[in-house]
Amino acid sequence: MDVQRYLLVLDMDLLTVDEQLDLEPINYLVARQEQEPCEVVVLSLVSTRQARLPALELLLGAGVGKFPVAPRPDHDISAAAEHRVNLAVQHLTTIGCRASGLISDEDLVKAVHSETRGHEYDEVILATGREGGSWLARALRLDPIHQLRRRLGQRLIIFPLGPGTPHPTPPAWS
Repeated sequence: MDVQRYLLVLDMDLLTVDEQLDLEPINYLVARQEQEPCEVVVLSLVSTRQARLPALELLLGAGVGKFPVAPRPDHDISAAAEHRVNLAVQHLTTIGCRASGLISDEDLVKAVHSETRGHEYDEVILATGREGGSWLARALRLDPIHQLRRRLGQRLIIFPLGPGTPHPTPPAWS
């Protein structure tokens, strides 16, 4: 019996993603699991943006002469990514998938390329909370989504589904 392998890329908690996307990523994986056993590797991206102070916060602080406090130097920014991967693995195991996880502090494109270069996946599922890339990068098709699409083609499944994006349907395997 074949096992379908999926790479699920997250930059936020799976349940939060599901809440924002009306359970689409989980329903998609449930439908896949009902057709054929699946194995899901959860790739949790560490957000290094959490370690930086927002520019607006710095400007507002400068205006009143009080600067915001930066995150503690001993604050482990990968703790959220680790928690996220553990919850996702637990949730995916509950729906019947074999699941494991890994954490990467690389950007989206580098992390996905590193993982797909070393392992074979039937599909790469992006369930991230942000589109990534500036409007200019998207217009020139240099944003992370287009970079990944060039490499992965139809194996790349993106949630949320944008306008005009066909809803992915599980293939009818015999």
